[in-house]
Amino acid sequence: MTTTQAEPAPPVPPTEEAPQRVTRAGDSIFRGLATGAGLMIMLALAGVAIFLVLQSIPAIGASGDQAYGADNIVVYIWPLLFGTILAAVIALIIATPLAIGVALVISHYAPRRIARLLGYLIDLLAAVPSVVYGLWGRETLQGWVFPIYDWLHDTLGFLPFFAGPVTTGRTILTAGVVLAVMALPIITALCREVFLQTPVMHQEAALALGATRWEMIRMAVFPYSRSGITSAVMLGLGRALGETMAVAMVLSAAGVVTFNLISSQNPSTIAANIALNYANASGTKTNVLIAGGLVLFVVTFAVNFLGRWLAARGQVKA
Repeated sequence: MTTTQAEPAPPVPPTEEAPQRVTRAGDSIFRGLATGAGLMIMLALAGVAIFLVLQSIPAIGASGDQAYGADNIVVYIWPLLFGTILAAVIALIIATPLAIGVALVISHYAPRRIARLLGYLIDLLAAVPSVVYGLWGRETLQGWVFPIYDWLHDTLGFLPFFAGPVTTGRTILTAGVVLAVMALPIITALCREVFLQTPVMHQEAALALGATRWEMIRMAVFPYSRSGITSAVMLGLGRALGETMAVAMVLSAAGVVTFNLISSQNPSTIAANIALNYANASGTKTNVLIAGGLVLFVVTFAVNFLGRWLAARGQVKA
């Protein structure tokens, strides 16, 4: 009678302990600094909002001389809000296609040395103070555009935008051109970086299928960069909405609501109006000006929120 020997059980592999997370002091310090910086920004934004709201409350019932001759605060702020949006829209209409074109030249068309030099020149425009742009617009640009305005009035005077009369070059259109030059480096720099992030494989695939360079840009670069272009345009719009000194120095404002872009009767902007009147304001007049600042704060916040939403929506679709 034979006895079968039981086979030894297979060795049980040693249990691996979960790796313990090592927290370094540097990581904790950096996390704390980053969190503190974010909280400081939120607190500063909340503090500005609270200040504007509290200081604007006395302006609700202002009228007459306290509201700079307007019947109420709404009648006073509405032309300024209209002028702010009109000048910013003019600036975007001029700056956006030009900025996208320059960004494409830098990223896809120009040789590397020329593209690098052109990029430096565009970035230098962002370092020029706004008061310099204001001096340039007031002393030089208005003389250059005056014959153009005269031609627009004679040729396209049947349109309400160019009805005239042309008596000065310090118009809302001139202010829009100055704002376009100021917004150009922001939009160009962001669009350039977004275009350069387009996957090379997508571009090479389009070229391999027989697409021209423009068709490759249209089919591969633009769809990939849609959200980035939107963000760049919105940041440029925010720059144009909040600009103060350049508009105050260039624009010959009369506080009217009009779409006539080349007339001497121009709407002013909120920021320029505050800069021109705040030094001599007192009492309720100061609150009225701060109320205008609150409106500009809300508009700027809404524009930035819309830009973030459009950018996020474009990324989801992509």
